[in-house]
Amino acid sequence: MSAPERIPPGRMSGTSLAAEATRVLLAEGTLTVLGQITEASNAVLYGTVEHEGRTLPCVYKPVAGERPLWDFPDGNLARREVAAYEVSRALGWPLIPATVLREGPHGEGMCQAWVGDPPDAPQERDAPDEGEKGAPGEEPEPLLALVEGEEPGAGWKAVGFADVGGGRTALLVHADDSRLRRLAVLDAVINNGDRKGGHLLPLPDGQLYAIDHGVTFHVDDKLRTLLWGWAGEELTDEAAEALRELSAALAPGPPPGDASQAGPLALRLSELLTGAEVEAVRKRVEAMLSSGRHPLPSGDWPAIPWPPV
Repeated sequence: MSAPERIPPGRMSGTSLAAEATRVLLAEGTLTVLGQITEASNAVLYGTVEHEGRTLPCVYKPVAGERPLWDFPDGNLARREVAAYEVSRALGWPLIPATVLREGPHGEGMCQAWVGDPPDAPQERDAPDEGEKGAPGEEPEPLLALVEGEEPGAGWKAVGFADVGGGRTALLVHADDSRLRRLAVLDAVINNGDRKGGHLLPLPDGQLYAIDHGVTFHVDDKLRTLLWGWAGEELTDEAAEALRELSAALAPGPPPGDASQAGPLALRLSELLTGAEVEAVRKRVEAMLSSGRHPLPSGDWPAIPWPPV
């Protein structure tokens, strides 16, 4: 049994884009490339996977199309994207679409479930399934905004002031939203160095997915995010419990380091990251559990990514 199969599926819905059934489809299906997303800095290909009569749109990022980053010399971005998904599902939060490492038409790469309407879909949206919160054509509520004044309004958390041109500034805020708060915890665990607004994909049914997790898992504090609104605040009970479960799944095994006795997530991450990077994940989780609070910006690295979208 492979390491991913040993990781409990947690509390993820069986119909979620983050669910185990979706992961299996991505891993075992026939991958067909249909086009390229040209705005991306690395090679990002759009396609489909087909398996046992089911077809799913997907993103395929071949390792061969990555641009090397001087401060991420080990491994590749594709493996970090897969590792981020594994941490998300170990937390029990379906925040990252199912992501696998597999062979494709252009070699090994990351393959991830596509979120929202695929680029070749008709503009008119089909009627929602029964139970879906959104109505046809309904847009999800905004998660980020620029507002006048020095304080966020009700239901919003302040991030900081942004230059909007002409010598003017506006207050950047994000929604005081439980989905974003879970994502802020996840980003702290994986040390996300690039949480931009364009990486947040809310759907009309109320589900929120986050994408683009290649710049993660550095051993140094690289956390850069637009989700600083809870910085220094106490973790929710839900987050604290999820982190305790994550800590158990990251257990390194008894001395002298019997890898076969390590936690299931530790085993899986060891296939994707360096030993030092896995140990850094453990330390970040333990630090959050010890403090009981969301982390603060370190001051050693720009706290907000640029551009922020």
